[in-house]
Amino acid sequence: MTMKNTGTMRGPAIFLSQFIGDEPPFDNLDNIARWAASLGYLGIQLPTTDPRFIDLATAAQSQTYCDELKGRCAAAGVEISELSTHLQGQLVAVHPAFDAMFDDFAPVERRGNPAARTEWAVEQLKLAAKASRRLGLSAHATFSGALMWPFFYPWPQRPHGLVEEGFAELARRWRPILDAFDEEGVDLCFEIHPGEDLHDGASFERFLDAVDHHPRAHILYDPSHLLLQQLDYLAFIDCYHERIRMFHAKDAEFLPNGRSGVYGGYQAWIDRPGRFRSLGDGQIDFHGIFSRLTQYGYSGWAVLEWECCLKDASQGAAEGAGFIKERIIQPAQHAFDDFASVAPTPGRNRAILGLDNKH
Repeated sequence: MTMKNTGTMRGPAIFLSQFIGDEPPFDNLDNIARWAASLGYLGIQLPTTDPRFIDLATAAQSQTYCDELKGRCAAAGVEISELSTHLQGQLVAVHPAFDAMFDDFAPVERRGNPAARTEWAVEQLKLAAKASRRLGLSAHATFSGALMWPFFYPWPQRPHGLVEEGFAELARRWRPILDAFDEEGVDLCFEIHPGEDLHDGASFERFLDAVDHHPRAHILYDPSHLLLQQLDYLAFIDCYHERIRMFHAKDAEFLPNGRSGVYGGYQAWIDRPGRFRSLGDGQIDFHGIFSRLTQYGYSGWAVLEWECCLKDASQGAAEGAGFIKERIIQPAQHAFDDFASVAPTPGRNRAILGLDNKH
């Protein structure tokens, strides 16, 4: 029996947000692309808030500019895997309790003005849709923002209809953005992440219902955030594989004790029971994840997102490329037992089942 080849997962790639800085080689696109390639990465996932790496407005308008960006990356030995608007997406929906903490994500002239800040964020997402299409990308990474996060624990008791109204408003804000991505032929992938209204499967389902199962509403799968919620991150793939279009390979561990657990007791990352670890140092079953994703035909990028409270970023990045490369599975082109296949002939299956015997 011949099996359908749905394509091989691509990678390794690296998300650049945790590495961008003011010192070489992290200070501009050409330098950081060469650095990534020197470590064995084939792709870079590119944040869009720093014009040293990409001018989002120009990329949305100019095919020549986008072709030049692609050429510069190719000359360094990598390609752009996806663009990211995590910080801008956060500002699409901000509860007033977090206004001051998220205000710095916006340009200086928009700060202190939540309406202007949100307007800017929405426009940024729409520019990212156009830029992604010009760059030949099929998926885009973002956050959903959060209107309801202050109420994630049901105490005090939530008034009837509060959550429903929250998701309805979230859908009103995101529906035009999803439509803009649909016009450009690009999937919008929400990272399922604590601190966002879309933080687990149940919340993603509610959002999906609220946007009428929009064809561009998809998932950026990061198992570290699921482990720290004590969610079954392998079963999550079984449930939502049709909507998983992006993958962050990030590790974590959960070591509860007599003092604190999932909520962390307001402790620093190094002291929390649940903490992020460099790839391979935590508890995540990556063999299981790569197998599940391959089983369901995932052919997008495997992207390292490095975060660790113990190991230095340079070491984590250097180790991550090989870790991912070793786990990418080439999908089987045929069934392993084809050597013993039985040739079909007319009526043979009925005969084998004994259905043509007279009794």
